[in-house]
Amino acid sequence: MKIVILERNSVGLDIDVERIRELGEVDIYPNTVTLEEVAERVKDADIVVSNKALMREESLKDAKNLKLICEFATGYDNVDIEYCKNRGILVCNVRNYSTAMVAQHSIAMALFLIEKLHYYDEYVKSGAYMAQSRFSHFDESFWELDGKIWGIVGMGNIGRSVAKIAESFGCRVIFYSASGNSTCTDYERVDFDTLLEQSDVLSLHCPLSDRTRNLIDLAAMKKMKKSAVLINVARGPVVNSGDLYTALTEGEIAAAGLDVLEKEPITAENPLSRFTDSRRLIITPHMAWASLEARERCVDGVYRNIKNFIEGTPSNVVNG
Repeated sequence: MKIVILERNSVGLDIDVERIRELGEVDIYPNTVTLEEVAERVKDADIVVSNKALMREESLKDAKNLKLICEFATGYDNVDIEYCKNRGILVCNVRNYSTAMVAQHSIAMALFLIEKLHYYDEYVKSGAYMAQSRFSHFDESFWELDGKIWGIVGMGNIGRSVAKIAESFGCRVIFYSASGNSTCTDYERVDFDTLLEQSDVLSLHCPLSDRTRNLIDLAAMKKMKKSAVLINVARGPVVNSGDLYTALTEGEIAAAGLDVLEKEPITAENPLSRFTDSRRLIITPHMAWASLEARERCVDGVYRNIKNFIEGTPSNVVNG
């Protein structure tokens, strides 16, 4: 089998991918960006490992031997699933490898914002604390999670993990099912307006779809509590960046934590790049999923997907 890894660097240089060479002849590229690069590199491949590189008719039409696309990811937004299905190309992802880390990052961002940790750290490091006479300083108000309402959009594995942690802090958890198909009965399911109006913390863990694109726009944020904290670790386009900038500058919500954006890396055109108050906005560079352990699990999952396919027992197929 000819295996082509298009975006080796997407799992980090500290993670070993060499074991995949046990499964066939392997070409490894640090990164692959353009459709032309994809087309040239996959034309003789039986198996392609991708992450963000676009798997479309334009890039795959000359790959006559292609039988399997493996994602270095859970999401497969970069793949034209219908085209691959029509071609008989299986698409496999890796599931749940980053659940624990994304849930942990969601909580970390919420606590960072709720407790005004940026402000208090800077207060000490600036010398202001050293210069004061009293033992304590708490001029920026902060609040407890205990007794508050944590709202969730997307009650899948990550959403459930976040809900469990939030409960341990004493929160009451409510959720909204954007698809309408949730079978979760462990937590109270509410309509969207109720979720917006009641949530003290609102965290997003849903896939990107026609239902969730721009789900959190200015109209939605105006229905939220002015003290509310918004967390997005789902997909960037679920939140409208321009509307979030307006909501923050006009005080419609208290703060937001983002690990994903509509366009990544962030661009100068994104108004959030100009919002520098870390007490009210924290943006991390799409790394919530990327603990050492999670990335090791991801590579191991791709290895097993390829091995199972070669042995005739495909696993984690998303289009078959």
